[in-house]
Amino acid sequence: MDSSLEMEKPQQEHNMLEEVLTSIKNIKAKYDNLIQENTELNNTKKDNEEIIQKCKKRSLKLAQTVEENQEMYKEQLDKELLKSNLLKEEELALMEEIKNVEKAFQEEKNINDHLKHQALAFSCLPEKRVVFTGKKTNNVAKEEKKFDVKPHIIYPMEEGTALITFEKEVVAGNILKLKQHQVVLEKECFITLEARAVHLLLPSLVEIDTAVCPRRILISNLPEMNTETLLDKLNIHFHSSRRGGGEVESCEFLADSGTVVLTFVNPNIAGGLIEAEYHDLKLNNNKVHRIRVTHFMNGGLSDFQACSSPIIMDFLLYLNY
Repeated sequence: MDSSLEMEKPQQEHNMLEEVLTSIKNIKAKYDNLIQENTELNNTKKDNEEIIQKCKKRSLKLAQTVEENQEMYKEQLDKELLKSNLLKEEELALMEEIKNVEKAFQEEKNINDHLKHQALAFSCLPEKRVVFTGKKTNNVAKEEKKFDVKPHIIYPMEEGTALITFEKEVVAGNILKLKQHQVVLEKECFITLEARAVHLLLPSLVEIDTAVCPRRILISNLPEMNTETLLDKLNIHFHSSRRGGGEVESCEFLADSGTVVLTFVNPNIAGGLIEAEYHDLKLNNNKVHRIRVTHFMNGGLSDFQACSSPIIMDFLLYLNY
């Protein structure tokens, strides 16, 4: 029994040794696996660190690029805003210029319409024969726009002065050159007189504008009859609303042209009568005479300029005390 026990004991030790060796082998294998895994982890960590560094570099580069792009986009945006503001200013300037052009065009159109209306009114006015009695030169280039007037001027004179007019300019000029003159009244009595030029304000520019009067009509082609009777008949004829007339304010006969100017109270009546132009006026014994109604042109002084001019043939004598 003891021998069997002794034989079993080494066997058990042997089995235990094998188990220990097997355990050591397994532990070594696990250790080797752990070492390999640790190596792989270190390699992975190293790779990850490299990737992280690359990502950081790339991130920094991207951030720098984004910053540069932002600055570039900001500059472009500022330029576009400036350009947009300039375009807006140009647009406003163009709109203002368009308004000014439209306003000027409307003003020119109004003037053109007014001139057309006046030209039409002038063309409808009754003709009057005019005879030119002025001087005419053959050289058109030397002709000047002048007009002659024969004014009746009342010249204000101070006390102790005399106005003398000579027929010749030379005589008056010589007297003005001498200036001082002694006039003998008696043997030892004389007076000293001073000759001065006469200056008058004469017109240098006269502009007259004409316009169609909305309340007046000019009646021509009138019958030969008493003036008062004619004015009464015209007043009655154009006072009738049935004939397109209205309330008459005044009726005046123009002797120089043989026409009548009739004024209405309402400014909307004259246009219709002028448009019809010809009207039948009833006379005595049921006779009818056709008269013509046209525009009446009002004239007004639009510009007048005067200049002081010496009168060569006249001079003033002042008594020196």
